[in-house]
Amino acid sequence: MSGGPAVRVSIESTCEKQVQEVALDGTETYVPPLSMSQNLAKLAQRIDFSQGSESEEDGAEGETRDREWGKQEPEEEEGTVKFQPSLWPWDSVRNNLRSALTEMCVLYDVLSVVKEKKYMALDPVSQDPTAGKAPQVFQLISKKKSLATAASLLLKGAEKLNKSVTENQENRRQRDFNSELLRLRSQWKLRKVGDKILGDLSYRSAGSLFPHHGTFEVIKNTDIDLDKKIPEDYCPLDVQIPSDLEGSAYIKVSIQKQAPDIGDLGTVNLFRRQPKSKAGTQSWHVKLEAAQNVLLCKEIFAQLSREAVQIKSQIPHIVVKNQIISQPFPGLQLSISLCHSTGEKKNHRSSPEKPKPDDHLYVLEHNLHQMMREFHKQQLSSVVMPHPASAPFGHKRMRLAGPMAYDKAEIASMQQNEGLLEKIIKQAKHIFLRSRTARTIDTLASRIEDPQIQAHWSNINDVYESSVKVLITSQGYEQICKSIQLQLNIGVEQIRVVHRDGRVVTLSHQEQELQDFLLSQMSQHQVHAVQQLAKVMGWHVLSFSNHVGLGPVESIGNASAVTVASPNGEYAISVRNGPESGCKVLVQFPRSQTKELPKSDVIQDGKWSHLRGQYKEVHWSKMEGRNFVYKMELLMAALTPCP
Repeated sequence: MSGGPAVRVSIESTCEKQVQEVALDGTETYVPPLSMSQNLAKLAQRIDFSQGSESEEDGAEGETRDREWGKQEPEEEEGTVKFQPSLWPWDSVRNNLRSALTEMCVLYDVLSVVKEKKYMALDPVSQDPTAGKAPQVFQLISKKKSLATAASLLLKGAEKLNKSVTENQENRRQRDFNSELLRLRSQWKLRKVGDKILGDLSYRSAGSLFPHHGTFEVIKNTDIDLDKKIPEDYCPLDVQIPSDLEGSAYIKVSIQKQAPDIGDLGTVNLFRRQPKSKAGTQSWHVKLEAAQNVLLCKEIFAQLSREAVQIKSQIPHIVVKNQIISQPFPGLQLSISLCHSTGEKKNHRSSPEKPKPDDHLYVLEHNLHQMMREFHKQQLSSVVMPHPASAPFGHKRMRLAGPMAYDKAEIASMQQNEGLLEKIIKQAKHIFLRSRTARTIDTLASRIEDPQIQAHWSNINDVYESSVKVLITSQGYEQICKSIQLQLNIGVEQIRVVHRDGRVVTLSHQEQELQDFLLSQMSQHQVHAVQQLAKVMGWHVLSFSNHVGLGPVESIGNASAVTVASPNGEYAISVRNGPESGCKVLVQFPRSQTKELPKSDVIQDGKWSHLRGQYKEVHWSKMEGRNFVYKMELLMAALTPCP
C-alpha cells in the first residue's frame, strides 16, 4: 500500500446517543441531543482569551518543529500529503476579535492625542521655497482636474436628486388621484368597465325612464408639467361628460296676459345654477352637478312635451322645438321653454330691464322637483305584486261584487292619473288668479278711501289654493264697525267667499265679478255702520234692508237702506247707499217745526201735530268730517235733544 496514492478518509462520530440510565427492567434512557444554541454555547465556553498573546510564538515554534520533522524524513515520497494538525475551531474568531480590539485601542489613543493638546503639539514644518515651486501650467491643470472631478460628482448627485423628486411627485400624484377617486365614489355612482372608470348621472335608480344613458368617464389629469410649480387649484382627477350634457340649462316659464287689465305676470328661469362655486369645491363636482342639472331639465321637458301631445283639451297645446305653449284661461298664455347653452357663443348685448316676476312663480321649481320625485316613485311602485301570489293584479275592492263594489265612475277616477303638465297648468291658473285677486283688492283700496279695505294673506298655502282675509272698516271706528269680514279661498278656476255668518258665495275667475262683489260689500258696510252707530248713540233702528226693492236699479249689486229714530222719536234719519248711485241721507223733522202745515178737515185733534213731517235731503258733501261714519255721528249728535 505504500506505493499507491494517498486516500483521504473522513472519520465521523457515530450517531448513537449516550446512555444516561438503564432501568431494572432493561429500559435505557438516552441523553437528548444538544440544540444549535446549546452547542454554540458549549463551544464558546472552550475559548481561552488569555492565550492570544502567545499565538505568534506558538506559530513560530510549530514552524521550527515542522522543519525538524521534515529533516528527519527527507526521503518521503512526493505523492504523500503533509498532515497539519487541525487548529481549534474558534481560533480564527478569537484572533479577529483580538485584532479589532487592538485597532479600537489605537484609534482611541489617536483621537485622545489629537483632541487634547497636552499630549502633542503640531507645528508647521518649514519648507524650502525653491524646492516646492512648480510650474504654473501644472497648477492650472491640477486645479482643472480637481474642479472637473467635483463637478462630475455634483452633477451625478443632482441627477439622483431630480430622479427622486420626480418619483416622489409621481407617487404623490398617484396617491392624490386615489384619494380624489375615493371622494368621487362617495358622492357619485361609479363602476369599472375594462380599464375605464365610468359613472352614472341619470336618475334611473330613483325610477326614471328617460332614455339618455347619462354616463361620464373618470380620467387622470396629466396636463400639468412636473418641472413647473403646481397651481393651488390643481386636481389630479378629471371627468369627461357627454357633449349633449355640457354647458348649463334651465327651464323658462312665463305667464303672459294679453288683456290690458293686469298685464304680464313675468318670467322666471327655473333650475338655473349660478356659475360661482363655493371655496373648496372641486372642479369635477361643479361640472357633474351642471351636467346632471342639464339632464334633469331635458327629462322634465321631454315629459311635458309627451303629455302636451297626448292630453286632449278644448284649446290644444302647441309644442314647437324647445317650447310648449298653453292657454289656461282665455287671453292668458303659459309658455314653457328649455334653454340650453354650451358656453361657446355668448351674447354680450345688454338686455333691457324686464319687470320683476311674481315671487310665487319661483314655487314652480320646488313643485317640479316634488312632482318628478312622485313620478319616479310611481314608476318604481306602479306594479304591486299580489298577495297571495295566485291572486290577480289590482285593488282588492275592484274584484268585489254587490253593494261594496266600485261603480264605473269610481273605477274611472282610480285609473285617471294627473300628468306633470296638467299639474303645472293648474298651478299657473292658481298663480294667475291669486295675482289678479291681489291686484283687484289693491286697486280698490287705493281708489276708495272710505271705507277702508284691508287684506291679510295667509303664509301657509297650498299649491292649488290660497286664502286671504278681507276686512272692511272705517277709520276710527274699527271696534264698532266690523260686521263685514270675508274669507276668500282662491282655487284653480274659482274663488270661494265665506261670510262671517257662514254664507258661501262662489265667484268665477273673471275680475269684474270680484270687483262688483267687493263694491257691494263696501256699500253694505256703510249701512251696517249706521246701524251699529245708532245702537251706541241710543237711537232706535226702525228698518233695515240689504236689498232695497225701491228706487233706481243698481247696475252693480243692490242698494241697502236703514232708518233710525232719535231717542225721543222726534227726528228720523233714512240712509240709502248703493254701489253705483252712492249715498243719500234724508232727515225727517217734527211736524211742529214745519213752516207750512197742510190743512185737513179730517184731522182736527191737536195730538196729530206731534207726528213727523216730510223728509229733507242732507247735502252730504258739505258736511264736516273725515269719513261717512264721523259725519253721521255729528248729525245724530246734532239731532239728539239735550237732557
